[in-house]
Amino acid sequence: MSMLINGYEVVIGLETHAQLQTQSKIFSGASIAFGAAPNVQACAVDIALPGVLPVLNREAVVCAIKFGLAVGATIAPRSIFARKHYFYPDLPKGYQISQFEAPVVSGGGLDCQVGAGDTAIRKHVRLTRAHLEEDAGKSLHEDFHGRTGIDLNRAGTPLLEIVTEPDMRSSAEAVAYARALHALVRWIGICDGNMQEGSFRCDANVSVRRPGAELGTRREIKNLNSFRFLQQAVDYEIEWQINELEEGRAIQQATVLFDPDTGETRAMRSKEDAHDYRYFPDPDLLPLAISPEWIASVKSGLPELPQSLRHRLVTEYGLSDYDAAILTAQREMADFFLRAVTIAGSTNAKSLANWLQGEVAARLNREEREFDKVPISPEQLAGLVLRIADQTISNSIGRKVFDALWQHSGDSADEIIEKQGFRQITDSVAVERLIDEVLAANVKSVEEFRAGKEKAFNALVGQVMKATKGTANPQQVNALLLAKLKE
Repeated sequence: MSMLINGYEVVIGLETHAQLQTQSKIFSGASIAFGAAPNVQACAVDIALPGVLPVLNREAVVCAIKFGLAVGATIAPRSIFARKHYFYPDLPKGYQISQFEAPVVSGGGLDCQVGAGDTAIRKHVRLTRAHLEEDAGKSLHEDFHGRTGIDLNRAGTPLLEIVTEPDMRSSAEAVAYARALHALVRWIGICDGNMQEGSFRCDANVSVRRPGAELGTRREIKNLNSFRFLQQAVDYEIEWQINELEEGRAIQQATVLFDPDTGETRAMRSKEDAHDYRYFPDPDLLPLAISPEWIASVKSGLPELPQSLRHRLVTEYGLSDYDAAILTAQREMADFFLRAVTIAGSTNAKSLANWLQGEVAARLNREEREFDKVPISPEQLAGLVLRIADQTISNSIGRKVFDALWQHSGDSADEIIEKQGFRQITDSVAVERLIDEVLAANVKSVEEFRAGKEKAFNALVGQVMKATKGTANPQQVNALLLAKLKE
């Protein structure tokens, strides 16, 4: 059911440009490596010198097929490249090679989770299409003293433009979808998802209407390169459009930009329709033919998809839907868990999930690292979990072992436990002897406990654990100490 804002229903569709992980551009052999000096990666094809011809990059097509398979879409046996005409300084040919009437991928959909915990809602977003196209260059307005610099390194970079149906009804749903899409393209290895470098950026089409009315006039917010900006831009645009309508003004179709400094959108130009671009089939490129055999070959190389793995984590390993969703948010974390659980066993799956979501995630966040830079191995974490499970060490000592593992020691959990003398004392005779020593040295705390002060008991437990350097079994200490105090 749609949520209304001041009596209006919000309608949102997203267009996402995912830069494909190929070695070269979509129609030339030039590199797409990020960070090169301006224009050094713009070859004769990219700058449209007379007489040059485009040649389609096969790996870009493989990426499109992977995506289509991952979202349950139809992959066209024959698709067409078209010329999209517009004039801008960073578009050397005067047109962009894209796909219009016959895209490589049609239909499909993507599930996402809106919210977290018990209040989370599963949302399905239908996809309209995904088509291959080349990126334009970049106009640089800074440091040129009133002039604009043109960098054509990005010209010809392969993109997959992924277009949704207008199925989202809030900024939260838009962000949830964008996050799910971001995770998926990284999962199947077609895009690195680096939003700061422009590898994954969204355009949001936003309109509002009264419930049951025809779709309102949409405005397109361009080039949103963070989930936070996406949410802020959509929320501002919704508020602005509703205010315009309430003031009696009509919404004009337009392309707008979001200013992160002010938190506002501003109109850039009136929104073009398809006929304004004068699309027609590119005469320099043959139709793209994709055989069933090619699709089958690509499918055989796909990893298990997140939705399937989430189901397996719940049914085979007894994890909650929440745990399964967190573990499959990144392929690196999912792969880490699967390697670790094969060693630690399914009975320790929940403990592994807790360590990954807790201590590992907190350390990575504190050190501003991505999961693929985690300094411990699945084998090391599995070894730690096993030693806690068999009571070789306690949970508190486990954190000390984890600290040592994190410091790139290269040792296994077992090696650290032996070197540091962390093995848990379970000999009841030895523990009783230590308890007797603690009771003799803390007569006042003993008297306070027997006088009804519960805190005194905790103080005595702390003294025993201190005497054993944390290696005594806490449950055993509690039981033996309580028995001694009642004698």
